[in-house]
Amino acid sequence: MRAVLQNSYPPSLWYDTAGEAPVFGQLTDYDRHYDVAIIGGGYTGLSTALHLAEKGLTCVVLESHGIGWGASGRNGGQVIAGLKYDPDDLIARFGTDLGNAMIRCVGEAADTVFELIARHGITCNAVNNGWIQAAHCEKSLAKLRIKAAQWAARGTASEILETKCVADLTGALGYVGGWLDPRGGKIQPLMYAFGLAKAAASLGADIFVNSAVKTMMRSTGQWRLGTGLGNLMAKQVVFATNGYTDGLWPHLQESVVPAYSIQISTEPLAPEIRKTILPDGQALSETRRILRYSQIDAHGRLVMGTRGPAQDNATYKDAASLVKAMHQLFPQVGKARLDHVWVGRVGMTADHFPHLHQLADGVHAALGYNGRGVAMATVVGRMLAQRVQGASALEIGFPVTPLKPIALHRFSGLGVLAYGRWYGLLDWLKV
Repeated sequence: MRAVLQNSYPPSLWYDTAGEAPVFGQLTDYDRHYDVAIIGGGYTGLSTALHLAEKGLTCVVLESHGIGWGASGRNGGQVIAGLKYDPDDLIARFGTDLGNAMIRCVGEAADTVFELIARHGITCNAVNNGWIQAAHCEKSLAKLRIKAAQWAARGTASEILETKCVADLTGALGYVGGWLDPRGGKIQPLMYAFGLAKAAASLGADIFVNSAVKTMMRSTGQWRLGTGLGNLMAKQVVFATNGYTDGLWPHLQESVVPAYSIQISTEPLAPEIRKTILPDGQALSETRRILRYSQIDAHGRLVMGTRGPAQDNATYKDAASLVKAMHQLFPQVGKARLDHVWVGRVGMTADHFPHLHQLADGVHAALGYNGRGVAMATVVGRMLAQRVQGASALEIGFPVTPLKPIALHRFSGLGVLAYGRWYGLLDWLKV
């Protein structure tokens, strides 16, 4: 094993404020054997490793770059309970038994994040004061009333926010109302990934960085994974690569569309401005199809994001429309200087559900969190650990579906662009 300094992260606010990264080695030997090998060192893979290690299984995480290098270290840090679908939709689609199991599972997703943070002492600037989804039009507010009522019927103390209340809680202009989900909150996302990695390693999980898996083959009833510098044997394999999935397993890459999210942050705001924006510490999103999301970080910066250009590096020029939106929503920011701009990939699926698959005997995969990856990837990691141990879909509280590539996937980038423009028009028309 060769020690590796994790200095290959793309620039972002989260990297610059995360502190020292945990140092892990590179796989360079050939005689390792594990119960489970996990491909991907983001939230899904690290949560899987942590939950497996808690059960005493031997496991290894193989990450092609550094821990949390992808979307796990570059997202908006919003911890959101539930899916984009309402609870009644889940029962209608999946039936009473599995639907109710899903509702319990996804409804507790944000709690799972904060419980892991507390149990393992993860330092990541976690704030569990709720998540606000603001409505940009009356039609959207009517839908939020239905959503809030359905969750309230299942015990969530959700609150509908009328126009003045949402303005007071957010400091933003232009919203007609919203709902406050008390289960949600915010974190420093890269610090959370670092903390998951440290927790998993402390329980015996092996973690290797700069160790991209290049080959995978069946051998003597197990799976042999090779990185070019080393290889290992595992009884089972988990793919946890989300928006950065490559062609290692046939057609897995074609089952998800990578969309790009761009974010900006201001310099730390003056106290008199800071206290007017999300003063109670909630995270903020909205009902637009091309939505904007915001939080105030631990140092008083306003962080804001939206759909971005299809590239892994971004400039302030790329963020021009987002900067304009920031000043429209939060004019009190005034001439505060921007200090960071960055981009990450979001894994999108055709049906807007995360997908869990059993690809072959002893091979599992999960991907496609559709913009809600902090909480859902964490809880899906737990599900994958349960699947490895033989749990059924009903027992984990989520469907396990056959792998289905998206038709004409090679043109998906054009589709994302076209849908983005169409959705932007619908948002502007407030329909």
